Amino acid sequence: MTAKVPAIDQLKELSIPTPPVSYLPQTWGWAVLLLMVLLLLLLWGGRRWWQWRRDRYRREALARLDVLQDSLGDDGARLGALRELPILLKRVALSMPEGAAAARLGGEAWQGFLAKSAPFPLPADFADDLFTLAYAPSDQVLNLPDKRADGLIQLSRRWIGEHHVAV
Repeated sequence: MTAKVPAIDQLKELSIPTPPVSYLPQTWGWAVLLLMVLLLLLLWGGRRWWQWRRDRYRREALARLDVLQDSLGDDGARLGALRELPILLKRVALSMPEGAAAARLGGEAWQGFLAKSAPFPLPADFADDLFTLAYAPSDQVLNLPDKRADGLIQLSRRWIGEHHVAV
């Protein structure tokens, strides 16, 4: 007895059975939960986008601060970089939502504004150092020790990155 072997053209494709479980939610509760999760994700994404747009001035200031820090090593550009640091901090303060009041501040009032918006304690002479960089004679600014200049840059970077913005 020989078994008859079917030819390949006689083979039929098997049909795919319907899944035993529906992919649709079984109750309205799951659909409502899914919509709530999607809504929360949309709100979270919108808030993150709003914060990203709001903090554009910080990103630009930090990028400029990187350029200033790189310029400290060049003797020809050191004076300009040190002179620009107080200007950069004032521009950042003016870019803040309540920053219009910072335009006329100087001395103790400027120090108070910086300290009020910083989430960390600022040195008591920070505004004095910024005043020195802005208005002192060029020789005095150029004779500022490298360690002190780097400290001012790092403190400025921290203030720009962490200062509180009341919205």
